[in-house]
Order: sequence, then structure tokens, then C-alpha cells
Amino acid sequence: MRRSAAVSAGNVDTAAAAATVLRAGGNAVDAAVAAGFASAVSEPGLSSLGGGGFLLSAPADGPERLLDFFVDAPGRGRADERLLPSFLPATVRFAGADQVFHAGWGSVAVPGCLDGYAHAVRTLGRLPLAQVVAPAVRLARHGAVVDTAQAQLLSLLEDILTLTPEGRDLFAPQGRLLRAGDRLRNPELAELLEDVGQGRVTGFRSYAVEVQGAADRAGGLLTAADVAAYQVVEREPLRATYRGAEIVTNPAPSFGGGLVLAALDGLAGQPALDGSPAAVVRLADALVRMSERHVAGPTAVRGTTHVSVVDVDGGLAAMTMSNGSCSGVFAPGTGIQLNNVMGEADLHPEGFSATSPGVRIGSMMAPTLLRATNGTRTALGSGGSERIRSALLCALTSLVDRGASLHDAVAAPRLHWDRSVLQVEPGLPVEVLAALGEARPVHEWGGRDLYFGGVHAVSRRTDGRVDAAGDARRAGAVQVVTPD
Repeated sequence: MRRSAAVSAGNVDTAAAAATVLRAGGNAVDAAVAAGFASAVSEPGLSSLGGGGFLLSAPADGPERLLDFFVDAPGRGRADERLLPSFLPATVRFAGADQVFHAGWGSVAVPGCLDGYAHAVRTLGRLPLAQVVAPAVRLARHGAVVDTAQAQLLSLLEDILTLTPEGRDLFAPQGRLLRAGDRLRNPELAELLEDVGQGRVTGFRSYAVEVQGAADRAGGLLTAADVAAYQVVEREPLRATYRGAEIVTNPAPSFGGGLVLAALDGLAGQPALDGSPAAVVRLADALVRMSERHVAGPTAVRGTTHVSVVDVDGGLAAMTMSNGSCSGVFAPGTGIQLNNVMGEADLHPEGFSATSPGVRIGSMMAPTLLRATNGTRTALGSGGSERIRSALLCALTSLVDRGASLHDAVAAPRLHWDRSVLQVEPGLPVEVLAALGEARPVHEWGGRDLYFGGVHAVSRRTDGRVDAAGDARRAGAVQVVTPD
């Protein structure tokens, strides 16, 4: 049997970038990073080199490694009275209501993606960085076709994305917001990516002075000292077993992985979740307990996406990255839109200025690896703010308890407890809905929705066969690659 590789991501162009690198002999980390660079163009409402993320890798013959390149709280070198952020309000228009979000320079945390991607290739990759970044260079220069999912996100975030002239040039180049079928080009980003590939730019610190100048003029907290001090951190992953399966996921200071493992631990002493009414009620109870362990502020529309890769040697990589809800402001001369994580209320329950400069911000993101009792190894993760934990718990229990296929586990109806109502996707049997409704209020949605996350997953069986499943809720795209 010829050995194959596979990728699952949130966009066709994102997946294609990873596949290109796999065909060239790159390993899973090379391919995941290629997808990350590309997603800054192909998934601009979710991903940016000005955001942060996490990479969990597992080579075929070595231990799992977790790279934390999420964002830090800014403000090193600023006087205490200057650490109160100044936000620009921007309205996000939902189907049922409008909500004001915090954007602008005051919302920007210290970026980590550019440094994290370069560090990952340097320490865990196989190919030269220029080869890894090349698909994203082509995409930024020639343009990515905006798909329906991204068009919806751009429309939702329009007031944020068009706050500045740079944003209007990028997202509304003809005086109107880009729509599905339009092509998004980012020539400044293409030039920067070429510089990254050639080693002329080694990280975000190359733009530290310009970034602080822009922040100073607009009431932001970010300083050149913040950027210079930023470090990618390698952490020991969390490890647990559940019904004999081995699970590895993201550790503290992020909280998503720990919440999922705690929920699985609570379920482990109970009968398997076989899809019966009683079993689904037990799953709902676990979701409620998980939510009570993490009480946060209002839920934000969070720009998060995920990519999972398996290479021809059986190495796995799961990478989740986020740009918050986008800040609307750009690092000068780079084409990089910065994050608005300092303006995300659910990440700052004690107040927007409570976190000291240099402290790594917590996150719900939880790239995860699973080794089933039959030896099948799976990489998975999700976007979706606080629904990440629910999406992963639903997918993991489908895989382990019911022995579902990868595609069925990703597509199965999901539940999420929002602290007042159990949100339920359509497709559950009537008797299951009735049982759920006896315990707590239930709202059944009319269709599948990105609200419930986007689990993109790949797997490799012991005989070498690979599989990939992209989540249709978030424009999931897969490619299976058999190198020459």
C-alpha cells in the first residue's frame, strides 16, 4: 500500500497550501504551518499573523510537543495610569440583535502567530521556511477567492474590518465589502511573507518600533518592549485516558483542554454514551458541569480556525489559531491585521486592565490528539469560542464511546449549554429531545451552524490508511495526498 498523507482545514485554499507542502516532502508540522500562513489570506475573518495560537505535534517515533504562541497582555514600559485601554466601538449585526464590540489599537494584545510559525518550522519541521511559506506568498499576491463562509464572516464583522483606510483597501477595495466569489489580494503581506521565507524577517520584532508608534498615536497599549520580550513557549501537554483511549491536549494557562479532560473523567465511571436517551442526557449533564467550571463574561464572536494534518510517516499535527474578533487596525506596512484579544470580555472576567503586561492570556483553544484502543491515531481541534469545549467533548465521545467513523463523529448533532438553555442541533430522535427537555430548557436549531464550532480532524490507522473530515459548519475542506 502506498503511504498517504491528509489535511483537514477550514477553507479549500488553506488545505491546498498544506497539501502542496506534503507533496514536497514536508512533515505534518511543515504542512500545518503552511496552512496557517495561507489562512491569513484565505480565512481573513478568523486568522492573521497578528493573532496567536497553539500547535500540538506528534511525530511517528517521538513524544508529543506543544507550542504555545498565543498572545501576551501588552503594556511593558508604560505607566500604570496608561494601562487603561482605549477602545473603538464597532457594531456586529447578528440576525436577532446588534452588539457593540471592542476594537482599535487599545484592543491589541502582543501577537504570536508569526513568531510561532517560524519557531515551529525551525524546531519541528523538515523543509526550509521559504518552501513552507511559498503557497501563502502566491495566495497573497494573486488573491484568494472569498468563499460563502468567509463572505458571511466579513459581512458580520464589516464595521470592524473597515475601521481604517488599510482595512477598507483590503476588504472593500471597490468601495463595497468583498462578497462570495470576489478575490482578496494582500500585496503587502505577500512581500512580508517573501521576506520571512528568505530570513530577512525573523519575527514580529522586526516591526516593533513602527507598531509602538502607531499604538502611541491611537491610545494603544502595545510597546516595542512587549514585542521584543515575546517568546514562544513549549509546554508539557495534558495527558489522560478515557475508556482505554489515550488523549493529549493543551495545558494551562489555557483552560479548554483541562475542561474537556475533566468532563471525560466524570463520564468515565458511567455507562458508555451509546446514543440512547439516557446517554445523551448524561452528555448534557457533563456539558453543564463543564460550563460551571468555567464561568466567564459575555460570549464574543471569536475569529478562530483549526487545521489537522497527518503526514506519510504517520506524524500528526493539530494547530488552532485565532485573531479574536479582529481589531480593524494593521501593523504599518505589513498587511497584517492585528488581534483584538484585549477587548474580548470573556477572556478578561476580572476587567480589561486586570492582566499584567507580559502575562500569557488564557484561551479555550484545545488542539487534541487521540489514540484509540485499536491503535488509530487522530488529530482534531475546533474554533468556536466557548463552544470549542462542547464541540470537542461531543466529537471525542462519539469516537470513543460509539466507535463512530471520523466523518460521523464530526457531523453528528452537537449540544452546548449556554448557562441558561441547552442549545441542540437538529437530527436527534424525538425521544432523545423529550428526555433532554425533562431536565432543562432546550432550544433546537433549525439547521447546522458555525455557532457549534468547526471540528477539523485527520486520522491514521495501524495499517497506514488515512482519513480526513472537515466540518461543514465552518466550510471544512480536506485533501488526501499520495506523494510521488
